[in-house]
Amino acid sequence: MALDNMNEEKMMGATFSVAILGVGARGGNTYGRMMYSMPDKFKIVSLCDKRADRLEIYGELFGVPECERFKSEESFFEARRADALIIATYDKDHARQAVRAMELGYTVLLEKPAACTEEELCALIEAQKKYEGRVMLCHVLRYAPIFKRLIELCGSGAIGDVRTVATEEPVSFWHMAHSFVRGNARGGEASAGMLLAKCCHDLDIISAIAGEASSVSSIGGVDHFKAECAPEGAAKRCTDCKYIDSCPYSAKRIYIDGWHKDGEPENSWPTSALATAPITEEKLYAAIREGQFGRCVYYSDNDAVDNQFLQASFKSGIRATLSMTGFNAIGGRRYLIGGTLGSLELIGDRLTLSRFGEAPEVIEVAEFTSAASAHGGGDLAMIEALYLLLLSGDVPESALEISVNGYRLGMAAEHSRELGGERVTVG
Repeated sequence: MALDNMNEEKMMGATFSVAILGVGARGGNTYGRMMYSMPDKFKIVSLCDKRADRLEIYGELFGVPECERFKSEESFFEARRADALIIATYDKDHARQAVRAMELGYTVLLEKPAACTEEELCALIEAQKKYEGRVMLCHVLRYAPIFKRLIELCGSGAIGDVRTVATEEPVSFWHMAHSFVRGNARGGEASAGMLLAKCCHDLDIISAIAGEASSVSSIGGVDHFKAECAPEGAAKRCTDCKYIDSCPYSAKRIYIDGWHKDGEPENSWPTSALATAPITEEKLYAAIREGQFGRCVYYSDNDAVDNQFLQASFKSGIRATLSMTGFNAIGGRRYLIGGTLGSLELIGDRLTLSRFGEAPEVIEVAEFTSAASAHGGGDLAMIEALYLLLLSGDVPESALEISVNGYRLGMAAEHSRELGGERVTVG
């Protein structure tokens, strides 16, 4: 790496300014707090969000002066305000805002999905070429040690030539309800479709292993979270419903009862999406009485599918499957990689290598520096990688130009689903 040859004193002394567009659960509460805890590397100098309460809370927390707190995106983009810009807004704003950021010369950390349509993806790629932009995507699993090891083993010949990749994304029932029925990733005008909103991580890992896809077919739909599936007499808001203490999707059971069960943390997801820290029962009740997270899952405005399956062929000769369902007691990804000399299985945080004719071997993967870091250490490792990008210019593992294969696969799969599962060409 170029970083190894740089002056050690410069490496230790460089601090980069950061602006954040969208100071919600990811932009403010996750990435912002991490950067604020690294004052030798980052200084948060400007914020933009539509919500005044978030601007006030995070502006005070991060020490951002009021003159650098913007409710208007137009005013915020009148000038470049920092070395780096974190974009953590709604899915359908990402590509447009990233193009504007590159015009201004920012190094961009862009929340996933990077784009919702082929047109947006092309616009991003063209802007990167035109402005020589540096865009790093928040594909945090690329930086999680156990996924890094999985990709390394696939490329090392440890299981011979990889022939098949089978992946499962079982979304827990409450996560499905929180993010993809009630939340900002519910589809429609709010977000991208389910494959890009949730499974872009998996599409990215598959592409890292298999390369560029040639064709794909996909089926799926909204089979449960719709009005005709509502229990008899269900109200349109949980606080008005007779099933408030019995329905597994009850906002009271998920957020308030769940918060008590978890020990009433002052700041933890998913309740941090409903209220700012310190979280209290009163804040949560107010949120489910009045806000989007208290709506009945059967009477929401969602169109994100609750199950989807795809089969893809790759130019490398590898074939892959991805299955996603929102009907699971618990979440946790599962990967099974088949090679000519063995197989790899990743379930949760357990990675097993099985060479044909030999006893299975559990691969030990050292955790990243913070055991508390989310996504298996991926969140914190990604922020560290952003620092190296700013410092040295090295291309990160989730650079836009590297990640496009997964997006093209996902967009083609969604097109196939809309055609009833017809096989379509990718790219």
